[in-house]
Amino acid sequence: MTSLELARWQFGITTLYHFIFVPLTIGLAFFTAWYQTRWYRTKDEKWLRATRFWGKLMLISFALGVATGIVQEFQFGMNWSDYSRFVGDIFGAPLAMEGLAAFFVESTFLGLWIFGWGRLSEKVHLACMWAVSLSTALSAFFILAANSWMQHPVGYQLNEVTGKVELTSIWAVLTNSTALYAMTHTMLAALLTGGMVIAGISAWHLLRKNEIGVFKSSMSIALPTLAVAGLLTLVVGHFNGVLMSEQQPMKMAAADAVFKTEDGVGLSLFATGDFKGNPEKTNRNIQLPNLLSFIMTGKPESEVKGVNDLNAEYNEKYGPGEYAPIVWVAYWSWRVMLGCGFLLALFGVMGWWLNRKGKLADSRLFLKFALPAAALPFIAAAAGWIFTEMGRQPWVVFGLLKTENAVSPTVSSAEVWITLVGFTLLYGVLAVFAGKLFFKTAGKGPAEIEEGDEDKPYLGMAY
Repeated sequence: MTSLELARWQFGITTLYHFIFVPLTIGLAFFTAWYQTRWYRTKDEKWLRATRFWGKLMLISFALGVATGIVQEFQFGMNWSDYSRFVGDIFGAPLAMEGLAAFFVESTFLGLWIFGWGRLSEKVHLACMWAVSLSTALSAFFILAANSWMQHPVGYQLNEVTGKVELTSIWAVLTNSTALYAMTHTMLAALLTGGMVIAGISAWHLLRKNEIGVFKSSMSIALPTLAVAGLLTLVVGHFNGVLMSEQQPMKMAAADAVFKTEDGVGLSLFATGDFKGNPEKTNRNIQLPNLLSFIMTGKPESEVKGVNDLNAEYNEKYGPGEYAPIVWVAYWSWRVMLGCGFLLALFGVMGWWLNRKGKLADSRLFLKFALPAAALPFIAAAAGWIFTEMGRQPWVVFGLLKTENAVSPTVSSAEVWITLVGFTLLYGVLAVFAGKLFFKTAGKGPAEIEEGDEDKPYLGMAY
């Protein structure tokens, strides 16, 4: 394997591992703030216990997210130095904003929330938790703005002398239509992740008749959020597909295995082709008539450009080469993401209905299904990122810089092998210990967590 292939594997592995904790932290921070708000307003003890329980799991996720995220930025200098030189003037701005304006704010208020139990007024302490929740979203926005610039470059000019891109408008970068859609989609995904994890852990305890008041109340908020966020995700996904068909038509064509430009193209349910990057045709394809044309343009009879035609068009525009991504990866990752999204929305609607009927705690079948269903948002998030990043190939910055030209020229395959193996083993060990800590804490329940607390200013229960 070349250093380029190894560098891509390394970045993919570390990114997917890191992204386990990003939507989980954002989602749990939001629900923790909501539960604390309920306690502040009602003074009902169950909401305080819920706040403390889910807050502790949020802290574990936050710590792991920080540890795994640091590696991401190191790789820009280690494995992707040509990329960093080319886009550093632009890419560095949102990353600096994320570190200075979001992460430090998030960390500061998180510290105040952890150590402020009994020392800050209830209102100020609650405000600290909402500040944490909002700053996690702000942090995600700056990262998404940087990534969205790679998908759809705006607010820049190419310096012909240096061969680098230079920032002309930070406002254009931050208000990039791709970034705004990505932010909306990611925040909904975070609500789905946090809500589904809460539902899964709560179901585990309800099946054992443990702390019914706390976990039934937790689900009474998580399930409606799941339902609404799931349905909104489908709506936002539709408009995101329309935008993507304008900005990256090749990605959307590959996502549905459309190889020839046609009118009124159907949405593929199942397709097969030769097992290679760009098979240039399908052997079989089962479709829902006109649906892809509607998703991509909002009009069921509209034209959809095919992979082969776009490839020929890009060869004329950018020079000879293969401009199609690995079609089967784009095709199946898109379907996995959509399938998980539909299941999550359905789960939320069913759970919301059971809760309103007063049957949730006694519906053992639903509660048992909630346990494996907790994995769905993580599968969806991984599939979504694979589709977003691999569907853009061969570009690292669409239309400006190919991935093969972004890698560090002086880094050897052996050096990348060493760091790839090292990071993979490190992350593997971290996954074992982190998973054990997270599931052990989740399995204890509020009562066991409270036994170790020393200060008890709020109803005898504080950090």
